[in-house]
Amino acid sequence: MSVRKGPGRRSLVPLRLRRDAVPWERQRPTWREASPALIAGALARAGQRPSGNWYVVGGSRDLADGRPLGRTVAGTEIVLWRDREGRPHAGPGACPHLGAPLKDSAVRCGTLICHWHGLALDGGPFAGWSPWPAHDDGVLLWVRLDRAGGEPPTERPPVPGRPPAAGAVDAVCTGVGTCEPEDVVANRLDPWHGAWLHPYSFVDLDVVRTPTDEDDELVVDVSFKVAGRVVVPVRAVFTAPGPRTVVMRIVAGEGTGSVVETHATPLTPPGAPRPRTAVVEAVLADSDRRGFSVVRLAAPLLRPAMRATAGRLWRDDLAYAERRWALRARGDFPG
Repeated sequence: MSVRKGPGRRSLVPLRLRRDAVPWERQRPTWREASPALIAGALARAGQRPSGNWYVVGGSRDLADGRPLGRTVAGTEIVLWRDREGRPHAGPGACPHLGAPLKDSAVRCGTLICHWHGLALDGGPFAGWSPWPAHDDGVLLWVRLDRAGGEPPTERPPVPGRPPAAGAVDAVCTGVGTCEPEDVVANRLDPWHGAWLHPYSFVDLDVVRTPTDEDDELVVDVSFKVAGRVVVPVRAVFTAPGPRTVVMRIVAGEGTGSVVETHATPLTPPGAPRPRTAVVEAVLADSDRRGFSVVRLAAPLLRPAMRATAGRLWRDDLAYAERRWALRARGDFPG
């Protein structure tokens, strides 16, 4: 499919006034374009891409110095902490002595000390306790679980391309739903629902290129709603670089280069009767406008609002993903 002209040259003022705004129920239907076969094809191709057995477990800021963090991935209990240099360590969440929850332990001088009997772990193997590779990319925390992933492992996680960390403002939002990772990925590979399911955020959405076997990019023109008829139009490209990740990148309009990474991490083991999946979404906002330096300075104040905006969207999108799983589980999913 050819790509139509995008938002065009950026003006000094990023806001636009919609002159032909129509009520929600009179907007152009998108159900014919949102082909189940097209979405399923993109989902299948994403599922074939390697992950190196790496799973996103949260935001970098979730793991503070001097305090451990407990997580569960694919039914596996995990504990994470930082050493003296701030590097993350990860391993089984049960103490090898008598099974105490290591997430409740203390961290002293980079060593994890069990609060039951004082067993100390420095991140190396000890008494049957073996660490797992962990990585902090500056925005997100990753853990490699080879048994859960079942793929050839890689030394580093497949971190998508991002704007330079020093110039971007980032925020991480996490939600949990009763579904599988593929239901979350399928939601993100269906942008046609945007202006219908999220009218408070998106209007005038138009998918201008759909994915194919040769080019798996999904290109969308959409306007972010500011207030009333005031909007910010952009062009965004969606890609699925792995089986549990979808990346949206703004390629034209305000905030060009900004990225939204959506990572779906299974919490329950494969085949669980009621699967649970964590959605960890990282928003990295960027702009070359001179005034954006003020935004960077205000980042600590802006992050709660950025998380709240993402959280509102994901309340709707998790309901979508949960509904999709429920229909699949009972064999009633269309298509």
